[in-house]
Amino acid sequence: MKYFKILFLVMCLGFASALESNAQEVGIRFGNFSGNNVALDAVFGLGQFSRVHADLSFGGNGVGLDALWNPIYRPVSTSDFKYYLGFGPSFYFGDPFAFGVAGEIGIEYAFVDVPIVIGADWRPNFRLVENTDFLADQFGLNIRWRFGNDGSSSTK
Repeated sequence: MKYFKILFLVMCLGFASALESNAQEVGIRFGNFSGNNVALDAVFGLGQFSRVHADLSFGGNGVGLDALWNPIYRPVSTSDFKYYLGFGPSFYFGDPFAFGVAGEIGIEYAFVDVPIVIGADWRPNFRLVENTDFLADQFGLNIRWRFGNDGSSSTK
């Protein structure tokens, strides 16, 4: 248990420093994923059509960490709706430990007048380590605060 608490503290500090340094959107995610039901949610831009969507989840008997690359991230020029597809590693530090690959399909809306982004996504997860299984019931609702103008929202 002591090892778990130290690992948890290091992960929280690392996630907080990453958010402080270059996150473009930070918020909260609700849903059923990685054995938990609430997460710190952040988006880090990698370019106009690519980003990393990361979550540090709580609410169950462990801590989940997902870092999903969204290579297909297409803002529609006439709308503030965006859709994205992605994939990446998924960890669950609990009993039992789990490591797998998660996919992501989502849509989001960036408000123009206020720096808030609301989205919904589906994250199927194929777990490889401790037990091998496929989880298809992982849906989430994201509410994030947008920092600065990263070009992802349309300007009117």
